[in-house]
Amino acid sequence: MAHIGPDASGVFIIAPTPFDESGQICWTSTDRLVDYYATIGVRGITILGMMGEAAKLEPQESLDFARHVVRRAGSLPVIVGVSAPGFAVMRTLARAVVDLGAAAVMIAPPSTCRTDDQIVTFYRQASAAMGADIPFVIQDYPLASGVIMSTTVIERIITDNAACVMLKAEDWPGLEKISTLRRREREGALRRVPILCGNGGLFLDFELLRGADGAMTGYGFAELLVRTCVLAAKGDRKTMHDLFDAHLPLIRYEQQPGVGLAIRKYILKRRGLLVSDAQRTPRSGLSPEAREEVETLLARVLERDVGVRLSAG
Repeated sequence: MAHIGPDASGVFIIAPTPFDESGQICWTSTDRLVDYYATIGVRGITILGMMGEAAKLEPQESLDFARHVVRRAGSLPVIVGVSAPGFAVMRTLARAVVDLGAAAVMIAPPSTCRTDDQIVTFYRQASAAMGADIPFVIQDYPLASGVIMSTTVIERIITDNAACVMLKAEDWPGLEKISTLRRREREGALRRVPILCGNGGLFLDFELLRGADGAMTGYGFAELLVRTCVLAAKGDRKTMHDLFDAHLPLIRYEQQPGVGLAIRKYILKRRGLLVSDAQRTPRSGLSPEAREEVETLLARVLERDVGVRLSAG
């Protein structure tokens, strides 16, 4: 089983769950995605997150999908989202996927957590319910969860739980939060935990400069995320910003709440990575006008970044 250490970095790509037109998991598309991600140099794969339509899968489907991805990914670490309203469901899935070879699980706090103590207690109880041997990732995504985590709360979770191995930071704006956590590490007040950032990569170039270790998000051109991280590690800021800016209009368009997954799946289908861009219900779709706008943005990306191709095959 792959492990996640304090030096983890790069892109842990958020993978969508592919479906065929009948609504069943598409294993052909799953294999294409995993193989593509491995080819472009991601450091890990995260599945069954919010963009993975995890809540629309039956428990056995979630387990089957995790098993398939872990096997296909080989040496790439796989993180599995296990967020659930209760600890029984969370524990069952978490222990099962780790037994299958997953490197860690990811947990977002429920919307019922309203105070700092409630958030800290939730993570302590979640880790105890799963077992202290189950590595977990904190998902800090207040835009979706409605739960606000201060840097003090995150420090308490990391300090209280040896099983916490990573922070997925997607507060918005969250740049100051990253700087504060890194400063606390330098002061010796906080053990090092890798920080990977989400939000579709909207602020990735500056997040990396603030001390983030990489990205845990998705984008129709995932190779852009990888290249941005590589350039940041080399200290080539100008090239990084220029490259990132070429994709930013499409990144921004893809990040629209409610319709973002439809856009991302449409792009992945256009690139030949998905057989179908189908979602399970409840779902959102793209109007003819939206498809035309996406096609315009795709053309602009291909014109401005000669390092990518529409076909990913």
